[in-house]
Amino acid sequence: MFLIDQIILLAAVLILLGIVSSKLSARLGLPVLVMFLMVGMLAGEDGPGGIFFDNAAAAHSLGTLALAMILFDGGLQTPLKAIKKVWKPASVLATLGVLITSAVTGVAAAYMLDIPLLQGLLFGAIVGSTDAAAVFALLRNAGIHLNTKLKATLEIESASNDPMAIFLTVGLLEVLVNDMKLGTGLLLMFVSQMGLGALVGLAVGWISVKLINKIQLVATGLYPVLVAACGLLSFGITANIGGSGFLAVFITGVVIGNSRFVFQRSTFLFHDGLAWLGQITMFVVLGLLINPTSLLDVWFEGLIIALVLIFIARPLAVIPVLALFGFKAREITLVSWVGLRGSVPIILAIFPLMFGLPGAELIFNVVFFVVLISATLQGSTLALMARKLKLTLPPPVTPAATLEITALGDVDADIVEYTIGKMSRAVGRRLSQLALPDSTVMAMISRNNNIIAPRGSTLLQADDQLFMVLKPHTREFVDCVFSSTIDQDITELSAKELRVKGNTSVASIAYSYDIHIAAEPNDTLEQVLKTSLNSLPKVDDFIELDDVKLTICEMVGDRIITVGIIITLDESLEE
Repeated sequence: MFLIDQIILLAAVLILLGIVSSKLSARLGLPVLVMFLMVGMLAGEDGPGGIFFDNAAAAHSLGTLALAMILFDGGLQTPLKAIKKVWKPASVLATLGVLITSAVTGVAAAYMLDIPLLQGLLFGAIVGSTDAAAVFALLRNAGIHLNTKLKATLEIESASNDPMAIFLTVGLLEVLVNDMKLGTGLLLMFVSQMGLGALVGLAVGWISVKLINKIQLVATGLYPVLVAACGLLSFGITANIGGSGFLAVFITGVVIGNSRFVFQRSTFLFHDGLAWLGQITMFVVLGLLINPTSLLDVWFEGLIIALVLIFIARPLAVIPVLALFGFKAREITLVSWVGLRGSVPIILAIFPLMFGLPGAELIFNVVFFVVLISATLQGSTLALMARKLKLTLPPPVTPAATLEITALGDVDADIVEYTIGKMSRAVGRRLSQLALPDSTVMAMISRNNNIIAPRGSTLLQADDQLFMVLKPHTREFVDCVFSSTIDQDITELSAKELRVKGNTSVASIAYSYDIHIAAEPNDTLEQVLKTSLNSLPKVDDFIELDDVKLTICEMVGDRIITVGIIITLDESLEE
């Protein structure tokens, strides 16, 4: 038997154990990363597996590749509207917040570990970033739903604070090992890392979208691979010219993920799988690298530093920033608590070992212990904290999945599956009363394993599965139709035009979108326009009624076929 045969078998067994342990994670309320680390530790030399592994360089290489793919997938899944909504507080938390957290934790580490202040600050930088994947895996497993502003802040901060922690770690190592100047040297490195990372990330993302949509590949399965190659290209170029490859690959993911490109759905699924594989591999390998018995030697120091990080450093970084941006006290408290440490600190803890820094092994062991405490303590109480602070919302009633129209290639339409929730306003309504956008087509209804042909008279019931063909720009309007209440995001639709059929009633518009037109409820939009206009109607004629603008978009003879509605909501809904 060849060595590679044994390695393949071992890797398969460890990955399978990691996947199975994720099921146990949901029951115990612990982050998945803790379970993956436990698998690695049990398989290591001090556990039943007895596998000896002490190659820090190999662990760093695997961890870097896995982290790049995880960040790329995070970028692909990050909506641009979420970034626009909270980019200011999230970016301050991801930079200044990491700096404050690192400094406070670093001072505590220098005191507790009896090491020089610069080494203590290095320790603080290593544990400076949070783990987005761990946070939201826990929220999903516990069935916790937060408002869009709070959820977006946590997502964007967690996904974007890794480059700052990496920069601080590498910069301080350069100061400690290579005598780089602490002031100007770090400043120039910061500008280089962040500036090049942002520029290359944007450029490669833009070029990638053009390439993906232009190239004609012989096999559709190559498109997700092409997207992955573009992400790795962004990382590789940036890292080799002195920038932050992690920032670049995340930005490239955001650019690609928020663009229309062929085989988009299958690409997202492919990269979600890659990210999970990367997480499992990375955590299991890191678990193998640690010697569990060595944690017993640093448990007290690690516990004190972890408590300082959780109860002092993180709140000091979060409270002033979020208070400045108008967050409520309960929201600030939750963000302060949601500071789980994950994969990045453990990977960064390998850097001192590779740089040959004196005391690097001590730093690695304590960082590992701090991550375990943070993930276990905060992870197991996250759902409870959200409920106690009364920040939980009812589950969304319109979970939607986008299906691929692979046969038509780059077609400007999606097939979307909606499951009607019990509280959805669409329950008990006929299809003709839904006021769906004009370009939307109901293709099929599935009810109790039976297929129902959609008709205007069809009455919708809870748990119906609807398969709809729609234009991407109408997605938010369609989501609104099937929701239980008008979500806060509906305020963003106020500048967009909703186009519906001219025979849609005023009552249907009010019921579907909370858009109240000053007219009789049973009147159609066509009747409202013809009554209000002082001349024969023609295309582009419009009227304004109570801050709602109705425009004639399409006519056939003297009939008004399509009407455009510009939505303007009350200020109370925009808060």
